[in-house]
Amino acid sequence: MSAFDSFPLGSPAFVSHILDRAAHLRSDDEKLFALENHRDARAYVVYRDSLVVKQEAEGVRALLSIDEALKFGANPGTIFLGLRDGAAVFGMGISAAAVENLLTRNDVAVTELRGMAMQGAVPPNQLSAIAMAKSLVSWHQRHGFCATCGTRTAMSQGGWKRDCPNCKAEHFPRTDPVVIMLVTHGDKCLLGRQKQFPAGMWSCLAGFVEVAETIEDAVRREIFEESGIRCTDVSYYMTQPWPYPSSLMIGCSARALNEDIVVDRTELEDARWFSRPDALLMLKREHPDGLAGPHPFAIAHHLLGRWLQTASD
Repeated sequence: MSAFDSFPLGSPAFVSHILDRAAHLRSDDEKLFALENHRDARAYVVYRDSLVVKQEAEGVRALLSIDEALKFGANPGTIFLGLRDGAAVFGMGISAAAVENLLTRNDVAVTELRGMAMQGAVPPNQLSAIAMAKSLVSWHQRHGFCATCGTRTAMSQGGWKRDCPNCKAEHFPRTDPVVIMLVTHGDKCLLGRQKQFPAGMWSCLAGFVEVAETIEDAVRREIFEESGIRCTDVSYYMTQPWPYPSSLMIGCSARALNEDIVVDRTELEDARWFSRPDALLMLKREHPDGLAGPHPFAIAHHLLGRWLQTASD
C-alpha cells in the first residue's frame, strides 16, 4: 500500500481515532497511576515536530512501552490520551539533551512526524492519538506559567488542565480554528502557492478564524484578502485536526463572483485558476509541467478530490 492509498478520499491524516478518550478517568489520579504502571501501558514520545520511534526490522514503531520511553530519556510526566482495548495510552515529552543522546543509536530514531505520515511509515489509525500527544505536549511546554498572575502552574486532570496554586486560575488547552477552502468558478478552481511549498505545488487557500467571526465570514474574508476574489455560497465539507501546534482545519467550498485575481504577496507567492483536467493531473502527480496538488495527508487534497469526483458523477 502506498502513502497515497493510506488516505482515501474523505480520510486525511489525524481524523481516524482509535482511542476511547475515557475523560471520566482524568480526575482519578489513583486509577491513572495504576494504568500507567500496568505492563500494557504505552506512550508516544514527542520532541517538537518529531516522534521518538523504535527501529525494527519491519519498520518504525511509534507506540512505546512506558519502560522504553523512560529509558530513552522521556520526561516522567505523562498525559493521559485514552484507552485502546482497555490499555492506557499516554503522551510524553523529551528534552533536547535526551534526544541528542539518542542520535547515535541504531535502534532508535527521532523522526519528523509529517514526513513519516506522508510516507505511510506510521499506521494512519494511530495519527489522531499522535496528534493529541503532540498538541498537548507542546501546550504544556508553552504554558508553564499562569497567564493571570505569572505563578508556575501544575499539570492536573491527566494532563488536560494546568492549575495555578496562587490565584487558583484554571488553564485548558485551546484549539485554533482555521478555514481552508476550495473556491470554484464554473469548471475552474482557485489554488495558491506559498514560498515554502515544494517546487510546483499548489493548494487551497486558508487562514485563521478571527475573534467574533463566523466560519462563513472567515472564508469570504480570507479569500478576498489573499486573492481579491469575492465569494458566495459557502458550504462546509469536513474538519481535520492539525497539530502544528493545535489547530482545527475547517474544510469549506465557495463559489467565486469574479475572476480577476489580485494576489496579496505578503500571504501568497502566487494564485491562479486551474481547469478540471489540470487539477486532476496535479492530484495524480501526472501534470506535464511538473505541477502538483496537495498530498492526501492534508484536507486540501480531499477538498479538491471531492470537487473533481462530483464533476465526474
